[in-house]
Amino acid sequence: MAKPKPVAAATQAPLAAIAAGQPAAPGKASDDVVARVGNTEVTASELRGYVAALALRDQAALAKDPAQFSQAVRLLLANRLVLQEVAAQKWDQQPAVTAQLARVRENAVVELYLQSVSTPPESFPSEDELQKTYDANRGALLMPRQFQLAQIFVAAPKDADKASEDSAKKKVEEIQRKLKAPSADFAAIAGAEADAKDGGDLGWLPENQIKSEIRAQVIGLAKNAVSDPVRLDDGWHILKLIDTKAAYTRSLPEVRDQLVQEMRSERATALRRAYLAELVRQRPPAINELALSKVLGEASQAAR
Repeated sequence: MAKPKPVAAATQAPLAAIAAGQPAAPGKASDDVVARVGNTEVTASELRGYVAALALRDQAALAKDPAQFSQAVRLLLANRLVLQEVAAQKWDQQPAVTAQLARVRENAVVELYLQSVSTPPESFPSEDELQKTYDANRGALLMPRQFQLAQIFVAAPKDADKASEDSAKKKVEEIQRKLKAPSADFAAIAGAEADAKDGGDLGWLPENQIKSEIRAQVIGLAKNAVSDPVRLDDGWHILKLIDTKAAYTRSLPEVRDQLVQEMRSERATALRRAYLAELVRQRPPAINELALSKVLGEASQAAR
């Protein structure tokens, strides 16, 4: 998740004011205070602005896990406490710090401006452009065959001593015996013998993400059948094939949001490069290479 970042415009305001929080605008009702630390308050409007400034994927992550949002607010409050210390000590007024802040602000302003001149129009991509890009990339949108698996796992690292290895093998044999009993319940055995949650259900796994040793066993299984124990470096794995999904190409509606985001990102990058190239063409920079080499040599000497 993206962490709170200082807003570029805020570098123009005194740090004391930033550390203390911003008062409500004149003529407007006071905003709800969501959090407070020291003499700093964080209001609902500030947090709405913070969320609005995040990338869409980060906004979606917050929506799925509110605990992340709470953590972000705590980090914001911690930053405000640090700013209070900075203002109290007038640390930001040191010449070296002032120079560095100026560079940070310069970089932030340049980045924000470049974003503004390279943002594609809202109408991009059109439905026709989207369809053409989808058709050109169908091969990359193939969803491989998927397997819904459940697992019973018995830990037995290969570097374990012989006694531990023998104990693990004995446990695996006992589990196999129970699984071969009439009406054996794989989920119940997984919970009892391996302390597996949800009956050891691993969910749907794409074929290309399954280890080759396990994939070789799973491919030959019938639905609801159980594999022989598979020995890997971490221990023994016993798999049950719950269901299978055939490979298919994801449809345009399935990938629309992702495709639009990628196309807009690529267009923004192209617009930025074109803008910078035209700017340099109109006003070519002149560099004194000898003077540049001298500066580099002096900096290298000073660093020794």
